[in-house]
Amino acid sequence: MLVIGMLEFGRAVMVQQVLTNASREGARYAVLDGSTVAATKQKVVDYGTSASIPITTNDITVNPDPTTAGYGTPVTVSVAVPFSRVSWVPLPNIPFANVNLKTVTLSASTVMRRETVQ
Repeated sequence: MLVIGMLEFGRAVMVQQVLTNASREGARYAVLDGSTVAATKQKVVDYGTSASIPITTNDITVNPDPTTAGYGTPVTVSVAVPFSRVSWVPLPNIPFANVNLKTVTLSASTVMRRETVQ
């Protein structure tokens, strides 16, 4: 049971890193000319897919809309996924930490300033 708990904790750390990278990729795209909310979300989904993490467009927020953000405006791309969706085994608690990972939502957020020609 302890080994399974360690496996699940490791999975949580791995998924957290993927979410961090996915939000960063989305933000990199969102600050460029011609970017849209839908295309930005797709970049995040694609990054998750390449890492076998099921991110949906409903898991992602982009604020403000890149099409209306002016030069230098901070654009935030956030992604949140319930750990229960990415868990490998049906373990309710990590035995050594008394943590119920199934109730945890993993999330990441990246902020970058909008780039454009003034």
